Amino acid sequence: MSEYDANKVENQGRSTKPGESELYIRFKELENKIRLLEAERASLLIEREQYVRDLEYMRRELEQARSSPLVEASVVEVLDDGRAVVHSSNGPNLVVYVSQNIDLKQLKPGTRVALNQRGSAVIEVLPKSQDMYVKAMEVIERPKFRFQDVGGLKKQIEMVKEIVILPLTKPDLFKQVGIDPPKGVLLSGPPGTGKTLLAKAVAGETNATFISTVGSELVQKFIGEGARIVRELFDLAREKAPSIIFIDEIDAIGAKRMDVGTSGEREVQRTFMQLISEMDGFDPLDDVKVLAATNRIDILDPALLRPGRFDRIIHIDYPSLEDRVEIFKVHTKRVNLHSSVDLHKLAEETEGTTGAEIRHIVIEAGLSAIRRGSKIVEKEDFENAIKTVLTSKAGKTNAYALFV
Repeated sequence: MSEYDANKVENQGRSTKPGESELYIRFKELENKIRLLEAERASLLIEREQYVRDLEYMRRELEQARSSPLVEASVVEVLDDGRAVVHSSNGPNLVVYVSQNIDLKQLKPGTRVALNQRGSAVIEVLPKSQDMYVKAMEVIERPKFRFQDVGGLKKQIEMVKEIVILPLTKPDLFKQVGIDPPKGVLLSGPPGTGKTLLAKAVAGETNATFISTVGSELVQKFIGEGARIVRELFDLAREKAPSIIFIDEIDAIGAKRMDVGTSGEREVQRTFMQLISEMDGFDPLDDVKVLAATNRIDILDPALLRPGRFDRIIHIDYPSLEDRVEIFKVHTKRVNLHSSVDLHKLAEETEGTTGAEIRHIVIEAGLSAIRRGSKIVEKEDFENAIKTVLTSKAGKTNAYALFV
């Protein structure tokens, strides 16, 4: 309460002099105006700080725009006097000085550095180059698949655990026995039998870095590009070790080599030779395991199948009756099934089908229930779905036979 208000309360009941009420109103107006000016001052201070930050940002941008670009180079040799021999992107080898801010221990043959354009001095050590395809291969978010989500394939799962996961989780066991841990596994079998699904389960089960690619992604247009990508892929795996490299459809680059071929085929062979060199070359794989899949093992080159590259070839065939029951259980886990649905009987009726086809049958049965306006999938829905899938499969087989 202001001094004027206190006096006013104290003198209540007394007669007021003329002009006293006008003085009080004037006082309140001035008080409100002061509050507004203080609020406006605080707002202007905040706005000034924002302008100062924008000014500093624009000064930095202007300074960077005016600065001359740097020249990329690679170190060839470090001399005893502290200078370095570099191979610049412009062409010739240069003997240049090294900035005092750079530790000479960082400069090794092949290290990427940045040179000042004026004096060609080494002023910065650049990170290791990596192809954009290789950067996109690394799995960031792991699949949610686990081994229990794979219907059947119990024997194959145990073999994959033994060859791929056990050496990464318990390497001391192999040292105690005195043997080298296996390097990789090749999954073979007809399409849709669960090869890629098994690889996803491995990625979900292990804590190792999982790097996934397709064989066709390793084939490039220009000479040497595919081999470079393969080399950088394995370098990334060694850097992120323990790690697993999964190459799907490896027959795209691992087919048998021909004596005569086009330039494109010869480039595929160069990429393939780099792959087998990385798998069983001078540089040990250590904590890097290779997992590959193909449905055309008959066309793979013998050099890829020999021991030392893929220590075990796991064949995944059409699922047995028990496996089909397990696959139906996996794919109907979240489906509202009617009590009339017998999964064992459905497995008997789908002999010769793959896991992918059984998944398709479950989806078709669900669509049949939706068309009926029902939220429960009944026995008739599965019967119609089996007829649809098997008829489509027979049509594709006949069309392929006519084409051949």
